[in-house]
Amino acid sequence: MVECANGIRDTGVQFPVGPTGILQVFRMRRNQISMQPTKLIYLEDFNLLASDAKVLQIVQENGKEIVIFDQTIFYPQGGGQPYDKGAIEGPSGKFLVEEVRFADGVVKHIGKFESGGFQVGESVKCLVDEARRALHSRIHSAGHVVDMAVTTLKLDWVPGKGYHFPEGPYVEYAGKLDGWLDKEKLKIDIEDLCNKFVEENRETKLLFMDKEKMKEVCHFVPDYIPEGKPARVVMYGDFGVPCGGTHVSHLGDMRKMTIRKIKAEGENIRVGYGVER
Repeated sequence: MVECANGIRDTGVQFPVGPTGILQVFRMRRNQISMQPTKLIYLEDFNLLASDAKVLQIVQENGKEIVIFDQTIFYPQGGGQPYDKGAIEGPSGKFLVEEVRFADGVVKHIGKFESGGFQVGESVKCLVDEARRALHSRIHSAGHVVDMAVTTLKLDWVPGKGYHFPEGPYVEYAGKLDGWLDKEKLKIDIEDLCNKFVEENRETKLLFMDKEKMKEVCHFVPDYIPEGKPARVVMYGDFGVPCGGTHVSHLGDMRKMTIRKIKAEGENIRVGYGVER
């Protein structure tokens, strides 16, 4: 794809010269996603479930309507956590959010209009599905509580990826299950510690700091965290985790936790967990 002098990208599609060709180019550009970064309100307040926004762009992609706003409270899928769903209401229509994705700094709200439509520049009200968000937040926080327990037990495991979906959530660590380890006892020990932290009802706080500062409050800082740029740390009491997801306000909100299984997964260790539904 070539960038032309007039700012229109050459996609290899040939348009006829004249008014018809100009109209086709206009339609093509209208359906391109705006590159203005979306302000991510949920990073600063993940308890906010209703907020205003301004419509920047409406496009179609793969047969779906996509709406872009100047800011959003909707969480896009990422970090092992599923996307939010909900509705967006404006003076001229109502949009049902079925999927939320993040690409190149822009949040795409994907779905369909239940009625009417939006106009660019229009102010609308964003409404997140409260029950879905609450469940995802509980599951995501629980994954970090597992890590708190693993750290407390001084296990020589290095945190890896997390899968914080309702269907079989787990966290993975780089390491090996040594033969001397009693997995059943370890499962009980981790579960007991997790529920101890839940009962302590630690408050969740959000801090923004650079990578060097993170090393003072987080037991593990991933290599992919950029240098010299503030990123978010979720604090459960004095236990910090670099994370951009949504979480409970207090650990007691998670209710009871269970450790379903501990097993070797290739070169890693997988700890399956669950929260009371």
